[in-house]
Formats: sequence, structure tokens, C-alpha cells
Amino acid sequence: MIQLPIDYIGFVFATSKRQVNRDQAAMLIKTLHQWQNDTVPQSVGVFVNPTLDELKDIVEVAPLDVIQLHGQESPELCRQIQEQLQKQVFKVISLTNTAQQQSVEQQLLPYQGVVDAFLLDTYDPLYGGGSGKTFAWDQIEPYHQWTVTHDIPLLVAGGLTPDNVSSLLHHHSLEGVDVSSGVETDGIKDITKITTFVERVKA
Repeated sequence: MIQLPIDYIGFVFATSKRQVNRDQAAMLIKTLHQWQNDTVPQSVGVFVNPTLDELKDIVEVAPLDVIQLHGQESPELCRQIQEQLQKQVFKVISLTNTAQQQSVEQQLLPYQGVVDAFLLDTYDPLYGGGSGKTFAWDQIEPYHQWTVTHDIPLLVAGGLTPDNVSSLLHHHSLEGVDVSSGVETDGIKDITKITTFVERVKA
């Protein structure tokens, strides 16, 4: 058991080499309650375009705290998740390094009041996110300004590693960061990289 001050641990239900099923997630979530730190990490289910019925089926077995949505999920689905499943919703905004077709206001405003946080990630045409690649960080500031104004947390993912996360947080005041492949070695989570990453974020 990794005893680090981690706030969230993700379980990928979307198509991925890291994909888990509901029974595996349930078993792993159960182990979180053996956490020796003061605060048990919240469990985050990572999905791409799920239906409400699919989510209901999963959370009946795996009691996730947060539903993280990486697809083109509607504001209405987010509202239903909050109201019917009583789960927090993190909506991912996928960014490319080219000009966005919609303004920040157009992208975020429809989700105001039906999500608990936004997460910026690098667009991936196959999976929606999780590419392990960074986007241009100069795109963060208008999203940060909007979320601060509307009192919604903003998190960032996409190609983060122990080597670059300090630079990101030095230039941008974020409520959180999301990492996966950046703390792996040969596709396996690396405890040394995880520890270094957490230490630099918490610093």
C-alpha cells in the first residue's frame, strides 16, 4: 500500500491498457480504507461517453466518489449523475495546440451548476484523453480566469511528469493535477516517480 498524501485515485473504465471492470475497481476501492494517512483518497471513475445506465451498473458494485467524463457528455447527463447517483462530476475539456473552435465561455457555461470541477487534458482522437502528451500551457489562463470567477475548481492533466509539474504549478494556480503515464516505467506505475511527483506537487 502506497502511503502518500494523494487526494484522488483513478480507475479507468474507458477503453485503455489501464482499463478495469467494476469488480476489480470495487476490490481496489475497498483497499483504500486501509490507507494509513489522515485522509482516505477519493475514488475517481474515468469514462468516455458512458450512458447513465452503464454508470448505475458500475457504482452499484464499485462505490466511486467522482465520475470523470472525457467524452462529449451533455450537461444533462452531468446533472443526472449528480442528482440520481449522488456523485461528484469532473468534466474534461480536451485541448489541441490549434485554435479552439469555441470560446471558453461557450465550452464551460453550459456545465455551470452541474459539474464539480473542470479538468483540462490533451485531446486524443482515439480515447479522448490519456495520451501522455502535453498541450500548450498558455491556453490555461482563460480557463483559469473563468473558473475562478465562477468558483469552480480547475485541474490539469496531459503529459505531466515529476520533471515538469513544478513548472506548471509555478506559472498557474490550479486546484489539482492528474497524472498517469508520467509516473510509469515501461507501462507500470513507478513508486519512485509517484513519490517524487507527489512531493513536488505538495511543495
